[in-house]
Amino acid sequence: MNTQAIRYHQYGPPDVMALEAIAQFPLEPGQVRVSLRAAGVAPLDAKLRAGLLQAQLALTLPKVPGRDGAGVIVESRAEGLPVGEPVCVMADMFGQGSYADSIVVPAARVVRQPSTLSTRQAAALLQPGASAWIPIVKTAQVRSGMKVLVHAGSGAVGSLMIQLALHLGAEVWATCSSANRDDVLALGAAGVIAYDKEDFSALRGFDVVFDLVGGNTHDRSYPVLKPGGQLVWLVASAIRERGEEFKVRVVRAMIDDAPECLRAVAKLAEERVWVPTVGQCFPLAEAARAHALLESGKAARGRIVLDIP
Repeated sequence: MNTQAIRYHQYGPPDVMALEAIAQFPLEPGQVRVSLRAAGVAPLDAKLRAGLLQAQLALTLPKVPGRDGAGVIVESRAEGLPVGEPVCVMADMFGQGSYADSIVVPAARVVRQPSTLSTRQAAALLQPGASAWIPIVKTAQVRSGMKVLVHAGSGAVGSLMIQLALHLGAEVWATCSSANRDDVLALGAAGVIAYDKEDFSALRGFDVVFDLVGGNTHDRSYPVLKPGGQLVWLVASAIRERGEEFKVRVVRAMIDDAPECLRAVAKLAEERVWVPTVGQCFPLAEAARAHALLESGKAARGRIVLDIP
């Protein structure tokens, strides 16, 4: 039997991707086969497809993109993961991705779908959730009483960061566009700076800044921090490290997909601590349109999701 999947055979613009029939992988011990119902579309997917990260991440082509997916187990050789179980999956970056109607993954890359989430929300959970949980919990160790600033607070990762930091008792501020200001305030942020109308660099007294943007945004974040504060950054535009100048700690949050992390992300969703934000939705066959929208910078807040028939 074959699987229908989006693939690209060479790096390039969105239209290098096409829906194709690919051979199904056999199931090995400790693995499950998941019939996917939805897949999240991440900025990393587009950067990989465009060939922008070839020096850092050498993919084997042709490539089925996508990390996040949600669906139902249809075949299992893994203990505790029965057929019929709704699950979220985190695909291996270097293997088959989630832009497909089925996928084979090891048990360590599967968590039960939180009952609190729709299928689309579940497909927008694990990758953004890991990118929020690791910086907040492991890197910065946010706790009650801290004052934190989250850049790009309306995005898939930033919105989860806001919700988690609030849960941990921090005072949370965020930056976003003026169009998304009310939505970010509705998440519970104490203050929101609309970067297209206001200058966040006038803020002072923060314990942590989470930088999901880089470049000029990173550079202007240093004065915002207290001496001894932390500037935590994720992969983005190039940065200029100025920690010694401002007497702050600058650290890159290294995102992984360890089972401990995936379980923690799902547990927080089950406990209603956070809810992923879903933006526009496209059919699987229109993945190229989804990537074009993502790269245009005109996508609505939250994660784009592909619906899989």
